[in-house]
Amino acid sequence: SKREIKMRKLDSTKVRPLKTEQLLHIEDHDFALRPGFGGSPIPVGIDVQVESIDSISEVDMDFTMTLYLRHYWKDERLSFRSNKNKSMTFDGRLIKKIWVPDVFFVHSKRSFIHDTTVENIMLRVYPDGNVLFSLRITVSAMCFMDFSRFPLDTQNCSLELESYAYNEDDLMLYWKHGNKSLSTDEHISLSQFFIEEFSASSGLAFYSSTGWYNRLFINFALRRHIFFFVLQSYFPAMLMVMLSWVSFWIDRRAVPARVSLGITTVLTMSTIMTGVSASMPQVSYIKAVDVYLWISFLFVFLSVIEYAAVNYLTTIEERKQLKKRGKASGMYSMDAVQAMAFDGCFHDTDVDMDLTPFPDPCEENETRASQTNISNVDTPRLKRKRSLKGNVGRIILQNNHVIDTYSRIIFPSVYIVFNFFYWGLYI
Repeated sequence: SKREIKMRKLDSTKVRPLKTEQLLHIEDHDFALRPGFGGSPIPVGIDVQVESIDSISEVDMDFTMTLYLRHYWKDERLSFRSNKNKSMTFDGRLIKKIWVPDVFFVHSKRSFIHDTTVENIMLRVYPDGNVLFSLRITVSAMCFMDFSRFPLDTQNCSLELESYAYNEDDLMLYWKHGNKSLSTDEHISLSQFFIEEFSASSGLAFYSSTGWYNRLFINFALRRHIFFFVLQSYFPAMLMVMLSWVSFWIDRRAVPARVSLGITTVLTMSTIMTGVSASMPQVSYIKAVDVYLWISFLFVFLSVIEYAAVNYLTTIEERKQLKKRGKASGMYSMDAVQAMAFDGCFHDTDVDMDLTPFPDPCEENETRASQTNISNVDTPRLKRKRSLKGNVGRIILQNNHVIDTYSRIIFPSVYIVFNFFYWGLYI
């Protein structure tokens, strides 16, 4: 009826809206070509706001960053008439119908545009044809790290932007506001690093097949927190080295106690070193933490070797004392040897008994004859040399317990000097 037709005309929801294509006259131009095709290169300004640095991976040697990437350029084909000189804002659906810069991230591994609840894309067009194109992106890119000073290191990473198709003859990429083009969120923080600085720079990249391209750099320096590694690696290593020194105060005859203590400290140091290496990339050079842990391991190992030397010299001394006493008592000699075989300890209470050896006349005659022959053959120089060696050897054998006394001073002193040079060199 006529009444129904009239009602339909008055219903504004049934009126077809004005198309954006008709407002911007997109159908009248070929947007497959860049603005000003055939002329001078089109300048494209860039500014970046870093929202967060999500992670730093030493094993993969990369970092993940979330940022707002904004492009500025002028395309007169998108100009329109406006009485109030207001801009128009669109979402990502218009991007596929116009020309936009093809900026990509050099050395990126993974990247994506956030799409919750819709794609985080904004396009703003001004009446004079100026365009603002903004994206919210998360990108993972390579960071060439040097771990020679790990964990006392500072890493310098950069995120690089470049046009993929247009070289410097077609597109000039630059920072829109100079050094102020890069801004960061005040609350950016990382668990293992201090962010020391952010800076923007630019340069050129050359490809043999396609020529020179403008490249922009987002540079940032990361200094590692040392306190975590002090608690997890350095402090336990120090304690293990100090624990190995306890062996120097244990009686040299207590073989089980000193051996078990030495083996325990060696195995614990091996566990600490394995734990540190498991969380690091398999690099072919020595890291600072490796130097510290290996030298600490050497100190622990040398404490075990020190007791091996003390025990060996003690055994030689005991054998010589038994040999000097002779066969004063067959039962006594057998008891001493058996006791040493069972517990590995020499019992001074048995040896210090007031026993008078019975000298053998044959042995005394042979000894005198040999001494006479040696005195006729040796020169005075050889006599002094042999006498000196004999005295030194006799002093070491008779006072092998002094090795422990010296070790109590030498080991801590050398370790303190090592720590002084180590921390002075790397900090």
